[in-house]
Amino acid sequence: MVEVAATGRNQTGLQPQARRGRSLSWEREHLQTATLSKMLALESMAYLHKALNFLQDLFESVGIPEDQRLERTEVVKSLLDIIISEEETNKKRLLESIALHRKQLDSLCFELNVERFQEEEGITIVQLENDLRLQLEVRSKQKVARMQELRRLQEQDRAFCELFHTPPYSMEWDSVPSLEELDQFRGYLATLAETEAFRQEEFGRAKRQILFLTEELNYTPDSSFEKDILCEDEDISDLSLEKLAALHDLLHQLETLRTENEIVCEELHFQIQKLWDILQVPYEERKALATLMTRSVAKRRKALQSEVDRLEKLRIQNLKKVIEPIRKELALYWGKCFYSQEQRDAFTPYYDEDYTETLLQLHDTEVVQLKHYYEVHRELFEGIQKWEENWKLFLEFERKASDPSRFINRGGNLLKEERQRARLQKTFLKLEEELKAQIDLWEQEHSKTFLVNGQKFMEYVTEQWEMHRLEKEKAKQERHLKKSQQIEVEMFYGSASKIPSKREGLGSKMAGRALKTLNASPQEANRTFELDETILNNGCSQLSPLQRNFQIDSVARTYSAFSQEFSEASKSVDNSEVFNSTNL
Repeated sequence: MVEVAATGRNQTGLQPQARRGRSLSWEREHLQTATLSKMLALESMAYLHKALNFLQDLFESVGIPEDQRLERTEVVKSLLDIIISEEETNKKRLLESIALHRKQLDSLCFELNVERFQEEEGITIVQLENDLRLQLEVRSKQKVARMQELRRLQEQDRAFCELFHTPPYSMEWDSVPSLEELDQFRGYLATLAETEAFRQEEFGRAKRQILFLTEELNYTPDSSFEKDILCEDEDISDLSLEKLAALHDLLHQLETLRTENEIVCEELHFQIQKLWDILQVPYEERKALATLMTRSVAKRRKALQSEVDRLEKLRIQNLKKVIEPIRKELALYWGKCFYSQEQRDAFTPYYDEDYTETLLQLHDTEVVQLKHYYEVHRELFEGIQKWEENWKLFLEFERKASDPSRFINRGGNLLKEERQRARLQKTFLKLEEELKAQIDLWEQEHSKTFLVNGQKFMEYVTEQWEMHRLEKEKAKQERHLKKSQQIEVEMFYGSASKIPSKREGLGSKMAGRALKTLNASPQEANRTFELDETILNNGCSQLSPLQRNFQIDSVARTYSAFSQEFSEASKSVDNSEVFNSTNL
């Protein structure tokens, strides 16, 4: 659109320099015209005076009467009056035209948002009318050009509105837009064009993904929108945000469906592997499934489901073969959860020999529940398991402590054993206290008792200590009885005289002292018997503090007493000198 801008131009649409040039030219022309007009006026007046004189002479020479002279003179006056009237009419017409042009021009300047036309000073009416008319033509063309441009932009805007389902551009369509408004409108449409390109690309990308997923999932569209999406050409006539949102919703739905199918395939594959192991399917038969894993997810799921169905039929046909591994797994989790025999016996299907599908379902349900129970309380069970391991290690140390042969090994094992015992003492009771605190908190939260082998944890711990004490008492009594029987036999039959070795010499000394005991007083006999026990302990009467606390004669009568002694023994280990087998 070609239009004269208001800024930098005067009201006539001309540059200031051109206006100055035009003004100078007009002044020269006006001066020349004024001079010429004066000359013409003088000549006209001279000619009119000469003509009237000549006419008067004609009247006199001809002898026209006075009344006729006056009549004919009036004719001349009438002609002049007509000329004057015509010129006055012409002037009036010019003034009316100037007023009309000025009014129209002011209206156009207002509509075009430009300054009003400023008239030049000293110009004639004709020149003013001509300037106003030319300026009116210029402004009218500007208005027409702007309105044409506005209609062209409106058409583009309507197309975008239909494409995006958006309202029209906000603007006063009845008025003539300014140049700035048209520029803003063009910028808005340029933004819409960029949006169209972006949405076209986004729509195409989403549609390609949808087509891929529908084929991957063997998905059949069930709504008109889905059918339109899958059948629509690349030339898209609707790029509204609502449609794009619906498109992304469909894409998200298909992606979710694919993820769900993938999860189902993984579950089916895991189920197949489990059934393979249960049914002991050979490896060659298992390899055939690998070819199915490269198919689309829909075909893969269908094939895996078919394999699961086939294996399930075999599984039902081999129920006993299936239930027995489940029972082993059930027994494993019973042990992990520290079930008592009474709790295990409560699940009566475990001992049922009538292998049916119902029996299999009962076992499956029980295993699932037991696994869940273990996972929920894994931290407690692992702590108890750790306590069990430490307890077994403690019993092993007790067993070694009562074995005389441990002092014969001079390879450093005894020192290593003492260090391990010290570490165990530092952690054992601490672990017990932590477990007790955790179980107390659990019982408060669940308002029921946490059982270990059918007992409260601390009752179970106390029972283990009590059983250990009783076993030590029993072993002590058996050793005392064995010693007494040996002494009686030697006293009754005597002992053979031999050249003693180091250990045989020790036995001879023991027998001699036993004989002396029979003839001694009760007090002397007790002292002698204590000495005999020292001799029976391989002659090692100087025991370390730890050994003194854990020897057979120092068995605690209760769990709390044993724990206290155990703690004190742990502290004494840190203060006593390290036991070294090389000093023996």
